[in-house]
Formats: sequence, C-alpha cells, structure tokens
Amino acid sequence: MPAADTGRNMSFFQRYLTLWVLLCMALGVALGHFLPALPRFLGRLQIDGISLPMAVLIWVMIYPMMIKVDFQSIKQAGRNGKGLLVTWVTNWLIKPFTMYGIAAFFFFHLFGAFMDPELARQYLAGAVLLGAAPCTAMVFVWSTLTHGNPAYTVVQVATNDLIILVAFVPIVKFLLGVSQVSVPYDILFISVFLFVVIPLAGGVLTRRLVVKNRGEGYLDKVFVHKFDHVTTAGLLLTLVIIFSSQADMILSNPLHILLIAVPLTIQTFLIFFLAYG
Repeated sequence: MPAADTGRNMSFFQRYLTLWVLLCMALGVALGHFLPALPRFLGRLQIDGISLPMAVLIWVMIYPMMIKVDFQSIKQAGRNGKGLLVTWVTNWLIKPFTMYGIAAFFFFHLFGAFMDPELARQYLAGAVLLGAAPCTAMVFVWSTLTHGNPAYTVVQVATNDLIILVAFVPIVKFLLGVSQVSVPYDILFISVFLFVVIPLAGGVLTRRLVVKNRGEGYLDKVFVHKFDHVTTAGLLLTLVIIFSSQADMILSNPLHILLIAVPLTIQTFLIFFLAYG
C-alpha cells in the first residue's frame, strides 16, 4: 500500500498515537503513585515469571494480525530472503553493538558528572540487554499500524525468536565481559509458545471458521475491521501497566530517566534509518 494511502487510512486515534502514548505513560505513573496497591496486585498475577495481565494484553495486540495470516502466504513470505536478511543483520550484527557504543559514550563521558561509575555500568548493562532482545509484540503492533504483510511479519518474528536462543548469550557476554550470563531458556520457550504459537493458532482457527461460514470477502472487508483499534488499545493499556509498576523509580530518579532516554532515542532513530535505507 502506498504511503499516501496508508496515511489517509489512519484513523484520528492512530494518527495521534504519540500523544496517546505520552498520556498513557503519565496516567501509569499517576496510578502507580496514588494507587500503589494496583500495580502490586497486578504484579502478583504471574505464572513462571510471566505476567498474566501483560500476556492478555499482548494477545490483544497480536491476535488481530494473526487473523489475516494464512499458511500459503507464509510459504511465499519465506521465499523473500532480502527482507529477512536485513532484519537479521540489523538485529544481531548492528543493533547490540551500536547500542553499547552509544550508551557507553553517553553514560561514561557526556553524562559522567551526573551518575557514579557503578550506576553507569548498570545502566549500560540494561541498554545492552535491551539492544540484544528484539520485542516481539511491538513488531506486530507497528506492522498492523502500517498495514504490513501479516505473513511476512510472522516469519520475521519467528526467525528472530529462534536466533535469540543461540545469539543472545554470546553477544551479552562479549559486550559486557560477563562470564556468567544466565538466560532462562524455559521462560524464552514459554514466551515464544504464548506470544507466537498460541495467537497464530487462534488467528488461523478464527480465519478458517469465518471463511467457512461467511466467505473470504466477509473476512477481509468486514470481520478484520472489527479489530481496527484493538491492537492500539492493547498497546496503550500495556504502557499504563508498565509505567504504573515503575512509578516510584521514575519519580525518584526523573533526571536519570531523561538521561537514559537520550541514547535509547538516538539508537532507535539510527537503527530505523539504517534498516529503512
């Protein structure tokens, strides 16, 4: 779909997503500060270290795109290796290393006067872990908002989830010089099953039932559009929960939060333009 058409097809709600994101971040901090019992309660709803509220919201974000996926299109997407290669190279040969370089430069040099070296090392470690771990749910969200190819998105996510199982530990050890990096493989496998396999199976089953009973035309023109705002709503509610759980940390260290945001923002734009180019 041409960019101009994509822009015209965006609703008012989607067009001003940046504003809603900022408002939900502020709402989350306010809820966490004035109603601390809420994030504490939600934090207790876990199974094997995985938050159940977050899992439900991630399903809400992913499921609408999964309905659009059929296995024939997945086979065709797998044959287009150029886009997959760009994703793999960007995620695993560029992003972790540029994240390390940018974060180290800011935390130890430009911002060295505002944080002690030990704290800077902790922030650097967090930045590297973030840079070496692609976010599955967000890929589906942005692909949905830009009217991306659902099957191709599934293939990209699935292959990157497989790569993370073998590449994450060596990259983190190399960059941080940590000899004992513990990766909870059980949680990784459970996450892949919960946030890729189950939503995909649900979407495929839904697709087959709707096509069987109402036809493919009804699916494409009517049914999928019932979920137009579901993905965005799931994203915004997720932000509220995340920021409510970190409200005390954010309010007690507002300067450090801003300082951390600088290299992360620069890294985001750098990776986007590299991949896009």
